[in-house]
Amino acid sequence: MSKNVGLVSLGCCKNLVDSEQMLFLLDEAGYNLVTDMDEADAVVVNTCGFIDDAKSEAIENILELCQIKSEKESRLKTIVVTGCLSERYREQLYTEMPEIDAVLGCSAHTQIVAALEAAMNGEKPLIFGEKDAPVAEVGRIPCMPPYTAYVKIAEGCDNRCSYCTIPSIRGSLRSRKEEDILAECEHLAAEGAVELIIVAQDITKYGIDLCGKPMLAELLQKICAIESVRWVRLHYANPDGITDELIETIAANEKILRYLDIPIQHVKTPILSAMNRHYTGEYATELLAKLREKLPGLVLRTSLIVGFPGETVDDFEDLCTYLREARIERAGVFAFSPQEGTVAAELDDQVDDDEKARRAELVMMLQNEIMDAYNEGLVGQTLDVLCEGYDRLSEVWFGRTFADSPDIDGKVFFTAEKGKVSDGMICRVTIDELIDGEPVGHAVTNF
Repeated sequence: MSKNVGLVSLGCCKNLVDSEQMLFLLDEAGYNLVTDMDEADAVVVNTCGFIDDAKSEAIENILELCQIKSEKESRLKTIVVTGCLSERYREQLYTEMPEIDAVLGCSAHTQIVAALEAAMNGEKPLIFGEKDAPVAEVGRIPCMPPYTAYVKIAEGCDNRCSYCTIPSIRGSLRSRKEEDILAECEHLAAEGAVELIIVAQDITKYGIDLCGKPMLAELLQKICAIESVRWVRLHYANPDGITDELIETIAANEKILRYLDIPIQHVKTPILSAMNRHYTGEYATELLAKLREKLPGLVLRTSLIVGFPGETVDDFEDLCTYLREARIERAGVFAFSPQEGTVAAELDDQVDDDEKARRAELVMMLQNEIMDAYNEGLVGQTLDVLCEGYDRLSEVWFGRTFADSPDIDGKVFFTAEKGKVSDGMICRVTIDELIDGEPVGHAVTNF
């Protein structure tokens, strides 16, 4: 029997790391990894199930594969579902979609080979590991270009936000050992990574479960000591965990990009209290102002929830006023999505769905104006750009600045002298103009 296996990875970058580990284990077991699902005898779907849109995307992908499997001439015989959706709904997936052949929980993704072999032998395995077990140290087959890699430093979360299902899905905080993280960073750097993106549900809590105190600042200093690593990018730093020590570490290390992803969610203290966020609106706004002062040139990314239960018109207008003043360059805006099993889903004063959607749209319009103004300010500047490829149709190179995280932010397009630029190179680019709102420039000759 042929052993062609494809994998569909959905959701966040932390999920992508799990997918890369599964690919490694499948490859080690002798399976042929394919990217064209038409060539696959089996497909693994690593799902997200955090909010309704993510659940819908996962279900649509699974149903599409079920349809392919049902076709008479299809070679697809086995569908394995893992990730957050399977952790949340377990046996229900088999009931609702009997075409699925195996279901694995988040903590069981390292058992992918056993699950796939059982499914190919006609069994219907249902495997769930211990949610609070130590993080498994497994190799990875990268899905990202070799010059960029995510480094997941912890699993799970102890913050217990009232709207969030992550602790029930992913378990409590479990930090990886420092030596394991550094070994992985060294390996990624040796394989060509110049940008390491540090991720966890909340990176600021790294080490608390191991040492009784946060250890992120110390870890970052050691990562920055890896010579060939040029950029270290930080994602998902909750406001309540950003210490003076961490700020000083960022300020002292030029490799740590002046780009911070800090999900403030809101600026009104009663709303934050109802969210079980462990800070006030005043603290959040003062923190961002402090970061701007201590880290000149800082670009901020945040997440915002509008239409949370109890959010009044005045609360919403105050949020918009703050955003106009703070000029946060990057923002993801979400209409509150009540999730079963969470405290927030049962709160009084739920906001009407249409009103939630209206508020989200208004904030996105506001943020688009802020982003456009930021891009306009780039014209005339010369910036470091991590080159990602060449667009043969437009005959221009493209890449990302320090202010652009992969897949969620924008790109810079630029011309360059032939033979001077290649994928993965960090080069100097002068921004000449905006075309359709996107920065366009040229590589300078002295990079």
